[in-house]
Amino acid sequence: MLQAVRGTKDLLPDVINDWHYIEEIFRKVTKKFNYKELRTPIFEYTEVFSRGVGEGTDIVNKEMYTFQDKGENSLTLRPEMTASLVRAVIQNNLTAQETVARLWYFGPFFRYERPQKGRQRQFHQFGAECLSSANPESDVEILLLADNLIKELGIKDYKLLLNSLGNKSSILSYKKELTSFLKSEFENLSEDSKRRLDQNPLRVLDSKDEKDLKVTQNAPKLIDFLDEESKEHFKFVTNSLDHLNINYEINHKLVRGLDYYSHTVFEFQSNYLGSQDSFGGGGRYNELFEELGGKHTPAVGFAFGVERLLMILESQKLINKNNNNLDFYIVCFGKEYFSYVIEISTLLQKNGYSVNYDISRKSFKSQLKDSDKLKANFSVIIGENEVISNQFVVKNMISGEQMKIKLENFSKFVKF
Repeated sequence: MLQAVRGTKDLLPDVINDWHYIEEIFRKVTKKFNYKELRTPIFEYTEVFSRGVGEGTDIVNKEMYTFQDKGENSLTLRPEMTASLVRAVIQNNLTAQETVARLWYFGPFFRYERPQKGRQRQFHQFGAECLSSANPESDVEILLLADNLIKELGIKDYKLLLNSLGNKSSILSYKKELTSFLKSEFENLSEDSKRRLDQNPLRVLDSKDEKDLKVTQNAPKLIDFLDEESKEHFKFVTNSLDHLNINYEINHKLVRGLDYYSHTVFEFQSNYLGSQDSFGGGGRYNELFEELGGKHTPAVGFAFGVERLLMILESQKLINKNNNNLDFYIVCFGKEYFSYVIEISTLLQKNGYSVNYDISRKSFKSQLKDSDKLKANFSVIIGENEVISNQFVVKNMISGEQMKIKLENFSKFVKF
């Protein structure tokens, strides 16, 4: 029997309403902040990611789905969105249309990783990006947007981790010192970190390997290498979060896994996810537009892992499953009354109700069982007596209350 590819999942009807629920909240909150949706193709020229994400990252080295098309072009299924979004903004000159461009996205992404709880090879992300402002005000806005989304979903028990990489000069100074320290501890590092050391030493700080965690406890701290400009930028962000009563923890080892970050970086964590406790994060990236052939455009953004958000919502019972209930199930005593079924169904649907009915010519008893199975709020009963009197029985399946309604009044029917 053919099955879905390992690391992918079918989104079946019994869970898809959970996805719709979370998407509605994304749309609702982003609209309040005047962020506009952007969609890009799910594959790009490989160079978009090798240049944008960074040659020294695990994403580029190990995890990308890359293939050649019939024109011998190297294409890659997008492993993340920021590089794709930047490419689209440059190509379509979006930053010329507004002083500050505020964009959001939602969709599938692809990475070849070992599948585990909360991590699939096809996964979904929601994210938002604020473009064209180098000022820390935009960092604060993007953090406020993320915080609003989390709270709108009802999630309370989470942590915001915060750090600053500083500007390009600060990062270079720190990398030099960090590399020197790590080389002095070379024999104590994991094999992965030994390999990363010359190409991308910051990634060693991100390692979860026990050997690396022990070494990096004594590593130099980024905060000590920030120049005055970087310190002021970070201080503005933390002071603003304090004023807004948004709780955060400064984590000196937080660097994120992508090469394009500078200044503010952050991550959201939840205890409900176990060891893979991160459900989102982001930061500032001031050099990426130039790296991809555009003009200097400072930017900041974040992304949430949708599967992980849904895991949190499920574990905290924050999704109302009753939202999935059917409004009406129409029970019919015989095929000769089917035209009434369609007429009443159409009237109810025009008023925004969800409606189901039998098309398999089941018995009256079986249709009532189907109504229960589908968790219909109301059943409408149509038989000979109802047709003769032109009054149809509507039964509240929760309270058991029944009432009779004339056909012409169904168009005015409201929930009770």
